[in-house]
Amino acid sequence: MDYMDFVQDHRQSGADITISCIPMDDSRASDFGLMKIDNKGRVISFSEKPKGEDLKAMEVDTTVLGLSKEEAAKNPYIASMGVYVFKKELLLNLLRWRFPTANDFGSEIIPASAKEVLIKVCVLFNDYWEDIGTIKSFFEANLALTAHVSAFYALATTLLLCMHFLFSFSPPRFSFYDATKPTYTSRRNLPPSKVDNSKIVDSIVSHGTFMDNCLIEHSVIGIRSRISSNVHLKDTVMLGADFYETDAETASLLAEGRVPIGIGENTKIRNCIIDKNARIGKNVIISNSDGIQEADRSAEGFYIRSGITIILKNSTIGDGFVI
Repeated sequence: MDYMDFVQDHRQSGADITISCIPMDDSRASDFGLMKIDNKGRVISFSEKPKGEDLKAMEVDTTVLGLSKEEAAKNPYIASMGVYVFKKELLLNLLRWRFPTANDFGSEIIPASAKEVLIKVCVLFNDYWEDIGTIKSFFEANLALTAHVSAFYALATTLLLCMHFLFSFSPPRFSFYDATKPTYTSRRNLPPSKVDNSKIVDSIVSHGTFMDNCLIEHSVIGIRSRISSNVHLKDTVMLGADFYETDAETASLLAEGRVPIGIGENTKIRNCIIDKNARIGKNVIISNSDGIQEADRSAEGFYIRSGITIILKNSTIGDGFVI
């Protein structure tokens, strides 16, 4: 999206608020703020993450925004991308006087303002965009980075992983190397990854990682990750670590029967998000073989959302544990 075009559209329309939007299908519409508009593009109602009958009530004919009849039939909703342009004085008044305690535009300010001020949608955005407001969308957007691309693109997505700038390349629809629209990330002075006798398939491995005789399939491995021998990761997003433990610290922890940061020997993990600084022991199995969709076991270091197991930040999963 060219934001200068977005701002110019806002100025020319005379709108008080302009919202960027994207067409959406039935399967994911309830995860977004949805809008209904009149034939001039004015927002007449806004509903944040509606479900059931409330969701059906937000269906619109999206051909008015330029979609073909076939595209409109597949995408009968207009979803907010969460990008807004306000008239300055209106925004200040809304935040100071109308909604002084509000915390969110999408669920509080925009819906309440729809009947009071002129809100319009910008030209429909119909390129790659992904919201990561749910565990499932975050997980899928990360794993989409493993799609077959050139090594050049794969390196770029690795660098951006830990900032959560998530773009999918299947095939590549976004270039980080457009000289007219450069993309920057934080500089990390880390060594290259060290991979000993390991097999890596359709995966991304970030800087400063140690791998020893393991199998990594369709996974994203974050910075400073440590993965021990005979570990098998599949469909896994491992965010890595904020710091290294020295060899002496690791040896001391193991001697005391404790678990170092990283993943211990003979552990098998699939369909999982492993947050920063997690400690996963030896002979652990994380597969959610029972297909549980939702569970809160935070006292044991994990929970399950949409069938995806999430290992909590700084948590410890002891040797032999099965999820």
